[in-house]
Amino acid sequence: MDSLTIKATEDSPEILFDTATNHFAISGESRPENAGKFYAPIIEWIIKFEGILYWKKNEKADNSPLYFEFKLEYFNSTSAKYIMDILLVLKKFVHQGYNIKIEWYYDKRADDMLDAGKEFSEMVELSFDFVEM
Repeated sequence: MDSLTIKATEDSPEILFDTATNHFAISGESRPENAGKFYAPIIEWIIKFEGILYWKKNEKADNSPLYFEFKLEYFNSTSAKYIMDILLVLKKFVHQGYNIKIEWYYDKRADDMLDAGKEFSEMVELSFDFVEM
């Protein structure tokens, strides 16, 4: 499966999902005019990637961690819904036995992003590593 790369725009974040290194990052600002149109194919891609995780885990005995990094400077409420959808897919992966590491980056001058990450972590009942930028 090919990696997924989407360049950032003024309104949408950069998406760098590198299947070779298992590093997935969403970074920048997320306030696209049509968040559903932006995030739906990304969520579909993540769901399809589960097939690769399954193959690695069961055929190659490789359960290397998947690092998922949220490096968002800002997101609107509509984007929050899709971030939650992504996290729910990752929660499903964890329940299936995949090794998922979630890193939530925040600017120490902006407590709101740290608070948002803590809320997401509590809502989806997944452990996040909080990283100060």
